[in-house]
Amino acid sequence: MTEKDVQQKSSVNQVQSPALKPEAALQSERAQKRPRRIPRRIAQTVINSLKGGVVPRIGLPYITVGRTAEIRALLHDVAIVKDGGASFRFIVGRYGSGKSFLLQTLRNYVMDRGFIVVDADLSPDRRLHGTQGQGLATYRELVQNMATKTKPEGGALTLVLDRWINTAQSHVSQEHPDLDADSPAFEKAVDQHIDSMISNLDELTHGFDFARLLEKYYHAYVADDEDMKAAVVKWFRGEYQLKSDAKRELGVSTIIGDDDWYEYLKLFALFFRQAGYAGLYIMIDELVNLSKIPNAISRQYNYEKILTMYNDCMQGKARWLGILMCGTPQAVEDRRRGIFSYEALRSRLAEGKFAEAGRRDMDAPIIRLEPLTAEEMLVLTGKLADMHASLYGYHASITDQDLAKFIQIEYSRIGADTTITPREVIRDFIELLDILHQHPDLKVADLLASDRFNYAKPQTVSNKTTDKFADFVV
Repeated sequence: MTEKDVQQKSSVNQVQSPALKPEAALQSERAQKRPRRIPRRIAQTVINSLKGGVVPRIGLPYITVGRTAEIRALLHDVAIVKDGGASFRFIVGRYGSGKSFLLQTLRNYVMDRGFIVVDADLSPDRRLHGTQGQGLATYRELVQNMATKTKPEGGALTLVLDRWINTAQSHVSQEHPDLDADSPAFEKAVDQHIDSMISNLDELTHGFDFARLLEKYYHAYVADDEDMKAAVVKWFRGEYQLKSDAKRELGVSTIIGDDDWYEYLKLFALFFRQAGYAGLYIMIDELVNLSKIPNAISRQYNYEKILTMYNDCMQGKARWLGILMCGTPQAVEDRRRGIFSYEALRSRLAEGKFAEAGRRDMDAPIIRLEPLTAEEMLVLTGKLADMHASLYGYHASITDQDLAKFIQIEYSRIGADTTITPREVIRDFIELLDILHQHPDLKVADLLASDRFNYAKPQTVSNKTTDKFADFVV
């Protein structure tokens, strides 16, 4: 997918950054090929999301460019997890550099490959550890956003449980074709099959109660007991506040809490595999909110939770589990408040002596996002121009020379080679497309030549003196 997009850069081989010269740009393939038709609903979602500075959850394959090395490394992790292993990665980049975009791209990819994905953004009320329910709030958000290929919008827990039961019943029907589906013998055979499926859960922490609740859900499913099914789902979602309530309604004396919610995600990963899925991916964004915790001890507890998750994945304690966390360089590398303030993590995650900008180790725990090149941004703006024209039903009049001129202006900013982000370039470009569409009398060249699209340029220092200022002595 992405590699195909990157191949389109051959059409702009003469375009260099930052000294981008539109007159030297070659005619791109978009002038020779009609873009594949994009549904209006998807195009509207993508354009609105990008203009608002957020990542769309649908339509990403239409606009994905670049990040070939990063995606290749993450896809290698996916293969490891599918084979029964575990992976843990940090994706680090400035605001607007494409962290969330890369996360959503991988989310869609792994769901298509049979994984279940849970994702959450951290906030002041959602942390990895807390004494007032902040860790549990993160767990609830993760489970609420549980998504599969058939239910990508989230809320798929009940669907997964029902599919697990249907899979077990189908397996028994194939093994015992002589049994009637409504007979007690068939139900007993399904019971035995389910017992064999979940017996290995007992080996993990809290696995016994977890397995008992799965059995309760199965019996409630067979008996069409909606109240019991709802109670079990409520427990799995971490919504019980008191152990006494869980004991009275379900017969179990444990509930999911701030301290042990991650252990249940490991149980879910193993259970999902037994239910026929490829595994579980956990995606957590906005790590910067951990560095903003004012209390140093609370921050350390949260970083200790990250260390526990990291060690489990690296040491092989977790199986069929992938974890991705996204944050800014400051949230990770700040020695005073960031993740590197926790020495046990810093010593594990710090780069070696040979990595440098433009030559990163993509197999390291931290993937640092480099800025997209001017050529990649040229391909992306071409895709957006075609999508915008398709959405509003007009013939795209913006040429390859116009696109190259726009990219030249954007990359002419001071420090653009290291600080420019796709978010600000995309926002400017969509605004340009909107203005051109709403004011057909305007010309692209006139807009690009105006002062509003010229950014600050390096200033030269003059040696000339002036009589406007008098010499004085203090």
